[in-house]
Amino acid sequence: MPSSTTPTDRFIAVGVPVPGLGLLTYRVPPELALPVKGARVTVPLGTRAVTGCVVDPHAPSADGTAVRDVHAVLDADPFLPPLVVDLAIWVAEYYAAGPGDALAVAMPPAARKGAAAFRTVQVAQLSAEGHDPIPVKGPKQRHALTLLRTSPNGLTLPDLLKAGVSTDTVRSLARLGLVGLRQEIVERDPFAAVPGGPAEGLWTLPAGVGADRTLTDEQVSGFRHLEEAALAQRFRTVLLHGVTGSGKTELYVRLAHAVLAAGRRVLVLVPEIGLTPAVAGLFRAKFGPRVAIQHSGLSDGERHDQWHRIRRGDVDVVVGTRSAVFAPLDNVGLVVVDEEHDGAYKQEDSPRYHGRDVAIVRARMEQALVVLGSATPSMESAANAAAGRYDRIALTRRVLNRPLASVQVVDMRQEFGAHGPDVVLSASLHNAIGERLRRREQSLILLNRRGFSTVVFCRQCAASLECPHCSVTLTLHRLARRMRCHYCNYATHLPKRCGMCGGEYLEQSGFGTERVEAELRAAFPEARVARVDRDTVRRRGAMARVLTDVANGALDIVVGTQMIAKGHDFPAVTLVGVVSADVGLGLADFRASERTFQLLTQVVGRAGRRDAPGEALIQTLYPGHYSIQAAASQDYAVFFEKEMEFRRTMQYPPAVALINVIVKGRSLDAAMTDAGDIVRRVRHQGPHGRVLGPAPAALSKIKDDYRAQFFIKGVHRKQMREALQRAVDQRPDLRKKITIDVDPMNVT
Repeated sequence: MPSSTTPTDRFIAVGVPVPGLGLLTYRVPPELALPVKGARVTVPLGTRAVTGCVVDPHAPSADGTAVRDVHAVLDADPFLPPLVVDLAIWVAEYYAAGPGDALAVAMPPAARKGAAAFRTVQVAQLSAEGHDPIPVKGPKQRHALTLLRTSPNGLTLPDLLKAGVSTDTVRSLARLGLVGLRQEIVERDPFAAVPGGPAEGLWTLPAGVGADRTLTDEQVSGFRHLEEAALAQRFRTVLLHGVTGSGKTELYVRLAHAVLAAGRRVLVLVPEIGLTPAVAGLFRAKFGPRVAIQHSGLSDGERHDQWHRIRRGDVDVVVGTRSAVFAPLDNVGLVVVDEEHDGAYKQEDSPRYHGRDVAIVRARMEQALVVLGSATPSMESAANAAAGRYDRIALTRRVLNRPLASVQVVDMRQEFGAHGPDVVLSASLHNAIGERLRRREQSLILLNRRGFSTVVFCRQCAASLECPHCSVTLTLHRLARRMRCHYCNYATHLPKRCGMCGGEYLEQSGFGTERVEAELRAAFPEARVARVDRDTVRRRGAMARVLTDVANGALDIVVGTQMIAKGHDFPAVTLVGVVSADVGLGLADFRASERTFQLLTQVVGRAGRRDAPGEALIQTLYPGHYSIQAAASQDYAVFFEKEMEFRRTMQYPPAVALINVIVKGRSLDAAMTDAGDIVRRVRHQGPHGRVLGPAPAALSKIKDDYRAQFFIKGVHRKQMREALQRAVDQRPDLRKKITIDVDPMNVT
């Protein structure tokens, strides 16, 4: 029960892992030590006990208000470094999320529950008496003592068992006082190389990277600029805009070496789990075991052990995905955000933070250099560089002056006119793949849509098979013989009859990577083909195995989604084919053209990265669209100019700030009514921004929730956010029904 307060009471402000809930005040009873900022505490919340993090160890007095007592203090020292706590609180405020949500992201999974996840093993070591030549009965005990006498630090019981020494034998020796037993923490190494396993060879430094070779003039100039900025130990943001294959990673490694030599540490962010092993391997090969990784693809135990290595100070370099921006790394002097334009840096659940932008804030807190690297910078970063808020370094040529791939745009309207609407591979792309097979070179085929058919419909009544829980059609995955929703994961068998009219003739329309794979296997039966998408790389290590097979020449053709387009270095790939390059242009999203340009430019850059020249074929129904044309000519400046003109005219970011709000309900009418009430409350506070809506969302139903949507546009982001937050606070009953996305990456 809550107790009344007195002037001598001690209060703390705690963030608890409950969505949308603000900081809570608790009293620290006299028998408990006052916890420090960043320590974990167990506190009551309703009828349950939860683990929270102390944000303010000296919270203001509750002014006589009854408050509840802390149950337990779990840490004597800060579990989260105070700087990381401050970063999480900034995230909570900026992205309109609960502080507990942001603090939870900063902790390894087990720690959020107050649990310890260390793995221990028993170690046997000779005692002083065990070294004496005391006669021991039995050959098993003599064998055990012989092994232990050659291992001064002891041997684990599993290792002894492998050597033929049972646990019973060890315990018998312990009872005789000849052997001592102790518990040791065993850290799980997520990339321990197992012969033949997916991690084998990951620690090998790629050819040319980090070697003492001559840099290009552009690299030399860029490195001098970056090194000077890093060693100044002041906050600075630099956009490293380099074409694909221009040697950006080389500069990351050399810059990290300079920062480490100056006694500071390095944080490297990559957008996708699939890229982490290669980048982590590169840094591990260069800087040794004081490199740690952090991403959600690790097991909870591996994340726990890696996180605690960082927290103890055993690590100098951390490589990870967006959540690694909260790593408990001390004295950071360099933050690298590789492929900074990538949408994967945006968190889809609360707190909906952008890893790149949080990395910039962390660098500011650390007085560090942050380097944003990309061949296709985001519109936001490019606009900041154009306005002088960021420095900009340009790498306009590939290393060794290798030419960019030649690009041909294939007008699929002509292909459809000549061969019908079911054409997947144009004649030009078919012939180019065949030529690569004859030359024993590799091809990369991109389609950013998985599945076999995107629509199954009835020829008799024209009804399509739709998800019963979402307002989308089901996608056919032929190998799994299932129809699947890519939003809620609902799945069902492909029916034999139409559920609406009973018709027997079901047609398939549209296609994804599974269909492209089938077409390639049929057209080139002798080729070794692999598919890379979410369906094929779900199992751990699957992506690494494919990358290894590509590097070893064990594959001829790789077909996949955007997962194959970014960051990878495929030496033998000389052909890139893009199927349905305009698949994203039809989306109701202001970033559609930007994403199309970035994806095409990135995937074209995978071709011709060694001595053999590269070629790319882009199949499209819209050959004249400026994003297609600019990607074909690899001309970022032209794209940026045309896209900024569109953004200014239509008032979209980065010309203005944008907040996307989704309100869910049991019916569309209910969602629209609640959204309309919030909109009225926002408008009532004054002109903090332009409010558009509400209207039914583009996807009006997902997972049985109907969705209404409205936007707030303006130039005063803070005032917009605060006005919205005040309106939402007036409707606490809607807390779990509202999704607030500040600086959204998509608006569907």
